[in-house]
Amino acid sequence: MKAFYHLLANNLISSIVNFTVWFAITFYIYLQTRSVLATGIISGIYVAATALTGIWFGSLVDHHKKKTIMMVSSLVTLVSFVLSYIIYLSVPQEAFKDITSPVLWIFILTLFVGIIAGNIRGIALPTAITFLVPEDRHDKANGLSGTVFGISFLVTSVISGLLVGRSGMYDVLLLSIIFTVGALVHLYFVSIPEKVVVHDEGKKIKFLDIHEIKGTISVIGLIPGLGALIAFNLINNLLGGVFMALMDAYGLNLVSVEVWGIIWGVLSTAFIIGGLFIAKWGLGKNPLKSLFLANIAIWGISSVFVIPTSIIPMMIGMFLYLILVPFIEASEQTIIQKVVPKERQGRVFGFAQSIEQSASPLTAFLIGPITQFFFIPFMSTGSGADLIGSWFGTGEARGIALVFTVTGVIGFILTIFAMRSKYYRQLSHSYMKG
Repeated sequence: MKAFYHLLANNLISSIVNFTVWFAITFYIYLQTRSVLATGIISGIYVAATALTGIWFGSLVDHHKKKTIMMVSSLVTLVSFVLSYIIYLSVPQEAFKDITSPVLWIFILTLFVGIIAGNIRGIALPTAITFLVPEDRHDKANGLSGTVFGISFLVTSVISGLLVGRSGMYDVLLLSIIFTVGALVHLYFVSIPEKVVVHDEGKKIKFLDIHEIKGTISVIGLIPGLGALIAFNLINNLLGGVFMALMDAYGLNLVSVEVWGIIWGVLSTAFIIGGLFIAKWGLGKNPLKSLFLANIAIWGISSVFVIPTSIIPMMIGMFLYLILVPFIEASEQTIIQKVVPKERQGRVFGFAQSIEQSASPLTAFLIGPITQFFFIPFMSTGSGADLIGSWFGTGEARGIALVFTVTGVIGFILTIFAMRSKYYRQLSHSYMKG
């Protein structure tokens, strides 16, 4: 447990760094270009890279000791941030104001190499929980992981907006480099009792290994309902890509970047509350039921939280939404930790990450242009403004709000349908008998 707590603390540092850079680059690019299209593309790049690397990262985690692969992750992040810092200092600031500027996208992609490399830690930590924490405490350990995520989100949300408002990306990159070095030094001195790594001797790990993918799919196929759970989360992430691509643009239409960052700091305490609740009381006898009930509540909230044209009901809705997110994450992790063999957990976590994120790039890439060229005009000068504008409101923010409301209704209907399916009953049975 001591090693687990050290890993949690180390992941906290790394999460703060990566989230700060992720939030900051989104804020910075929107403020420089004032383009919803640009933020949609940025979100699309992130989720596309996450989807493409998940299986490979999972294989790396399964074939190497957790401490080693986490240190490699931080080293790649460090190099990426240093290069980005050099680019930022070397070119005129005007280069970041033009969405067609090659320098702008080279800068973004260089940063994203470091951010994406940090995803290795998100796969390594739940696999480490399997052997560092007793099985009957897995759900509570996963709840603590959610708490760490919430704390990092809290710190990040506040400081990223303030740093961008103060100095653009200068302080963001400088502090990220310093804290990444600190995380590396701390992790070097952490002792993780992992004596054996189960892997195929002499097997070369490939970026896209068809045999690895087939083997992982076979393992998932042997567990009734697990594939359906991954497919369900894929659909959820398809819908969630809408919020990823548009939430910052919506918020920045209502308040300044500094206020928006502070609001996210307040909202992120919801992650901490949800994670601490799980750490104290767990997920109940059937984590799958907890997962679906949380989804029903989330999509219900998403259907109504931006109908009023005000930041206050939006904050209340997002706070309730974010309290429930740790229940979904911890439930899926707890199920996989119990029903999947230990030697395959990294690849299953990575496969799930890839599959669940694979629909989001399409959403994120498409929703920006669709919102920009259809929903915003629809609610500004189009028939939508005439039809519902008298009570829903009109303008750019109302176009984005309509996208959120429609997305929430679709998610609610799909969740009810999935919970009534045979796959839900199959996976519940597999977990309970395991």
